Amino acid sequence: MPKPTIKRFGILTSGGDCPGLNAAIRGVAKAASSTYGMEVIGISNGYRGLIYGDARELSAADFSNILTQGGTILGSSREKPFKDRYDPALTDAEAGQDKPELIKETIDRLGLDAIVAIGGNGTNTTAHLLSKEGIKVIGLPKTIDNDIWGTDVSFGFHSAVDIAATSIDRLHSTANSHNRIMVIELMGHKAGWLSLYAGVAAGGDVILLPEIPYDPKEVAKDLELRRAAGKLFSIVVVAEGAMTVAEAAMPKKERKRLREEASYPTIGYRVAAEIEKDTGMETRLTVLGYLQRGGTPIPYDRVLATAFGTSAAEMLARGQFGRMVAMRDSHVASVPLSEVAGRTRTVPIDHHLVETARLVGTSFGDGR
Repeated sequence: MPKPTIKRFGILTSGGDCPGLNAAIRGVAKAASSTYGMEVIGISNGYRGLIYGDARELSAADFSNILTQGGTILGSSREKPFKDRYDPALTDAEAGQDKPELIKETIDRLGLDAIVAIGGNGTNTTAHLLSKEGIKVIGLPKTIDNDIWGTDVSFGFHSAVDIAATSIDRLHSTANSHNRIMVIELMGHKAGWLSLYAGVAAGGDVILLPEIPYDPKEVAKDLELRRAAGKLFSIVVVAEGAMTVAEAAMPKKERKRLREEASYPTIGYRVAAEIEKDTGMETRLTVLGYLQRGGTPIPYDRVLATAFGTSAAEMLARGQFGRMVAMRDSHVASVPLSEVAGRTRTVPIDHHLVETARLVGTSFGDGR
């Protein structure tokens, strides 16, 4: 067992919540305190807590019995201290005082030797920027989107897949009863991992992903072919970042402007309207929303989050900073935060699960 280089560290959860955060906190804290004798300081509400100095020492009672608990006992926020550096209520731009400087002051005042930051793309990007400022940081990857560069999987993803697939399963019976097209919109930001996995698991007939731009006419044709074959209902799974072939060719600002002019609340509403217009079939929409991020983590995510957490504690003890814990080829490893920052892991268009879906007859709306 390595002799710890760290005596006292802070731990925070930042960005959107997801199942498994508490399991990760528990993994880090239990290993760090009981195995390496470190003091664990819980930072409240993500990076905002580091700015405001909102923190408390965690005892064994704080991180016991939280393995199966959803959400995060530390709270979270989407604070991005390097993006919105100045807050008139806190900082003084004329004096050169900004949020990163306040974070450094908090770390010094609390006597922290390092920070463990648990979060998604934004959180680990900020962790990298803090490491460039001389702060010892270790990142952990969590997100239901599964879009963090450098790791094969993030905890929270498989729990969200389970929730989404179960929801699609429930739509099958009502779609069948009424001979309807049921459209379900899932989260995922700019990546289609969640829609791909849930769509395949639940037998989606059409899956629309950001990485594979779709043609509304092709979607309509595929649904009409199903109807002609005697299949009187269909399930269409739509990732929130899905776009048409025409939109994919546009500059981002133009695409955003056209969507705002169309005034559909989300992409799912537009897809449902397109289908009903092009096919004449009765179509209904379900936007699953935040249900995908809530509740108890499934066993896989509890195990993964625990393994990531204990690995982070070992990295603290060994002095391995500026890195993010990762799953690589079925082994827990780590990657430099510099490689993770500012990058997104999207679905390759030739991914084996895309090909699997095509082979069972699933349409991606691209005419293939």
